[in-house]
Amino acid sequence: MATRGPVDIDAEMSHATADVIFRTLFSVPIEDAVAGGVYAAFRDYQRTQPLLNLAAFLPLPRWVPRFHRRATLRAARRIRALIRQLVEARRNAIAQGRAPDDLATKIMTMADPVDGRRFDDDEMIDQVAVFFLAGHETSASVLSWALYLLALDPVLQETLATEAAEVLGGAPDFGAVSRLKLARDVFREALRLYPPVPMMVREARCPVTFRNRQVGAGSQVVISPWHLGRHRAIWDAPDAFCPARWQGAEGRAAARDGFIPFSAGPRVCPGAGFAMIEGPLLLALIARAFRITRAPGPEPVPVAQLTVRARDGIRVRLDPRNP
Repeated sequence: MATRGPVDIDAEMSHATADVIFRTLFSVPIEDAVAGGVYAAFRDYQRTQPLLNLAAFLPLPRWVPRFHRRATLRAARRIRALIRQLVEARRNAIAQGRAPDDLATKIMTMADPVDGRRFDDDEMIDQVAVFFLAGHETSASVLSWALYLLALDPVLQETLATEAAEVLGGAPDFGAVSRLKLARDVFREALRLYPPVPMMVREARCPVTFRNRQVGAGSQVVISPWHLGRHRAIWDAPDAFCPARWQGAEGRAAARDGFIPFSAGPRVCPGAGFAMIEGPLLLALIARAFRITRAPGPEPVPVAQLTVRARDGIRVRLDPRNP
């Protein structure tokens, strides 16, 4: 395999994680025409999104228009139309008894334990759209920043490559993920420094006091995993990339107060477990296969779209370890 570089690792990771989620959901690769169309439309959708939807801060009824950009609405309609093709095809395959036993089939055939209902097509389209966002864009963001951080630390990168070679062997199995301790710590440290969702909005269900400020019921509260992850009152050397902190008592204690990349409580991200398997495993596989070095050019500047991305991408060289 020849050297690849420089490449935009942002684009590469988006492609890889989109492939993973489509194989998980519908047993099709990203090269599938419809899956590839969803991926392309979602990239267009992301580029039109502001950091925050200001309408979310206003107590408006649902019927009030939110005045999304035309490009956003076009991309959204395209995404839903393509996902509808996948859902309808799967509905037919289920009816004919030839559907694969993947996540889409499980969701579409599972009945509500209370009323026995199953998702109709519109509800399933909503679920797939959410799974696609949670299953590829957020993971891709963290992986891109993790690989950039590894490119800045060649010694750590070699240690990770050694761990990956020893643990994964020829064909990685599910149980191997729990033994990828350094890969998991590198992924968590990238999550701390570059949480894919830098801020989230929650509504106060009852009156509460935050740092001597009264917050009334129904108030909108912005919670920032970015600021918590870099808070000097919580973390030692908060701006430093230090995966070893996750093996110490101080790091684990800080995580309880300042590490919420997946949110927390009843609204915790349902894809958190999936991400913590997918992310370290992909990171280990890449480090085992390639040496990652920075390409010449300016430092990547993080910007917030739907997720935290580099403004002009992250360019690196990928040199095969066994050419």
